[in-house]
Amino acid sequence: MPHDILLLPGDGIGHEVMLEAEAIIAFLNETGLADVRTERDLAGGTAYDAIGAPMSDATMAKALRCGTVLFGAVGGDQWDHVPYALRPEVAFMRLRKEMDLFANLRPAICPPALAGASSLKAELVEGLDVMIVRELTGGVYFGEPKEIVTLENGRRRAVDTQCYDEDEIERIARVAFDLAGKRQGRLASVEKSNVMKSGLLWRQTVTRMGREDYAGVDLRHLLADNCAMQLVRMPKQFDVILADNLFGDMLSDVAAMAAGSLGMLPSASLGVRDAAGRLPALYEPVHGSAPDIAGKGIANPIAMIGSLAMLLRHSLEREDLAAALERAVSQVLDQGLRTGDIAPQGHVGVVGTRVMGSAILDAFRGACERL
Repeated sequence: MPHDILLLPGDGIGHEVMLEAEAIIAFLNETGLADVRTERDLAGGTAYDAIGAPMSDATMAKALRCGTVLFGAVGGDQWDHVPYALRPEVAFMRLRKEMDLFANLRPAICPPALAGASSLKAELVEGLDVMIVRELTGGVYFGEPKEIVTLENGRRRAVDTQCYDEDEIERIARVAFDLAGKRQGRLASVEKSNVMKSGLLWRQTVTRMGREDYAGVDLRHLLADNCAMQLVRMPKQFDVILADNLFGDMLSDVAAMAAGSLGMLPSASLGVRDAAGRLPALYEPVHGSAPDIAGKGIANPIAMIGSLAMLLRHSLEREDLAAALERAVSQVLDQGLRTGDIAPQGHVGVVGTRVMGSAILDAFRGACERL
């Protein structure tokens, strides 16, 4: 039975990197290694230009029906004038909320071949492999009230509400504990329990779960500002990091730069499997739409290809294909190919989007022959 995937390239370089993922999907279908059925649709600024909204109800219905979405990137200066409720970014916010994608997984990995691309010293990041687990549907981004009001004195006040209940904390913590148990067995839970009540409940809940259900996982707690400092000081001390929506957003960007480039890092946003075993999920590269390089054919497709690998692992449950695709990326990097964002000055192996994507597909083809 085919697995349905909704492709939403979005804006800017989203279209260019999506083509490289589609080439890999086509190869999987042609060889019978997988049975994937795809459909493309609009999201973000391109959708706003076409229909006056960042995503149509029909597109949302497709996403819910497919259950699996591969997303490009959204946004750009040309949509800065758009009303807040219709901005391109609302597209993925709606997908996350309506698909109940509460768990965001963002790996920060620095293969030895790219240790020199990081802004940190090579010895600090070579071999870095950190997984950040971010709660995605609660916290200050979704809490109510969220408003700007005019006070009696005529001055304006902005309000964003940070709130979590115990059930929300438990379900994201369970994802992080389970992942840590499959990796190195170490979990760092991050909050601001010293000044925030939501942080205090977070720490208390995670502590209880660690004591009662995950005694085999080495749990420690860090304040969010200290965690950010530690990611820069000594990033390889971490295995799995658990954080709420706001702090997870910030810390994953810090970890991304330790790894070398936003263009390298994939992500997965997951929900809860239904009775039939289907996992609602959205996969997307961490980078944005990069309008300054859109259409130039120089975007790095590795984050998108890595997102496809996560899709193979979590949605298709094909660890063999996911690992083979990740090995293909490493093989191409070891051969010296680089897009401009990860190339040292004067590097002779700088290539564009299509050449990098084709090289990875060739390496993946070879890896699949050995499966």
